[in-house]
Amino acid sequence: MDRTTASPDQFANLAASVRDRVRSVAGVAEVNILALGAADARMPDGRLQPFEVIGLDDATLAVAPMVGPTPGAPLLRTADAAIVEAGGSEGKLDTHDRAGNGPLRTLQPGDELRISDQRLLIMGMSQGLPRFPPRPLLYMSWSNAARGLPIERLRTSFVIVRAVPGSDLPVLAKAIEQRTGFVAFTRDDFETATVRWFLDTSEDVGDIATMLTIAVAIGFGFTTVMLYVFTAEHLRQYAVLTALGAPPATLRSMVLAQAGVAGLLGTGIGIGLCAGSRFLAAGAGLPYRMMWWAPLGCALLNALACTAAALMSMRPVLRLDPARVFAS
Repeated sequence: MDRTTASPDQFANLAASVRDRVRSVAGVAEVNILALGAADARMPDGRLQPFEVIGLDDATLAVAPMVGPTPGAPLLRTADAAIVEAGGSEGKLDTHDRAGNGPLRTLQPGDELRISDQRLLIMGMSQGLPRFPPRPLLYMSWSNAARGLPIERLRTSFVIVRAVPGSDLPVLAKAIEQRTGFVAFTRDDFETATVRWFLDTSEDVGDIATMLTIAVAIGFGFTTVMLYVFTAEHLRQYAVLTALGAPPATLRSMVLAQAGVAGLLGTGIGIGLCAGSRFLAAGAGLPYRMMWWAPLGCALLNALACTAAALMSMRPVLRLDPARVFAS
């Protein structure tokens, strides 16, 4: 890809001749080109709907989506053929019949779309992973995509390489960079770079971080106040233990034990509810993924909150005067 390309949503196109330069690198088994773009398609009822267009290599139609249990590549070899995918969106593929009346229905094989006065025949509907942000997709051949997308001198967005079995992928990526002057990523490295780009540029990530910060701050305050109130209401019991000769270390251990038990219960309930919400997300068609560090981070935050609450609650217990408590 071009060195200025940051992700599949922000890229600079290449010349089609880059494919031949990449094919000449030792260790490359197969090379395919990929064209990405956005276009407004006219639905059967005349409504315009934005689509992300994905143009696949004409020769191989590599990475074509599955249409049910069958591969989609043979379907795309038909003239003006396209495969539609909702891409996590809802209601974007709904349309009426050509007369503009009748019941609302979803696009189906046999319908026609038009992009820049180019006819597209829907050959199938694929079901891939939801996109972020959600948007409908149109898969077609590279030549069809080049005719439908706005005219540009450079149309190739990415060059996809399949390595010879047994090749060292990072070494092959470096060799491609040295031969072509462009940048090459392994699949894992490109996924990592894309995630980092979203974290750096997406406003949604900043909004989520703000909400989490507010939630953590409220949780810290609520936990501290509740434990402090609980301890203050039971000072008489602590006074009895002090009068019976309980040392300060025992009282500290009791407060820490109370905070620890509450923290463990809260952590278990919270992580359990978060893990169970994946079923709700799946039912609503939303993506869900709990990273391995999320439960550890939650446990650490809960431990810090419980420790802070216990330290603040210890102060009235350690400064307790049994005589004043019983006198009151």
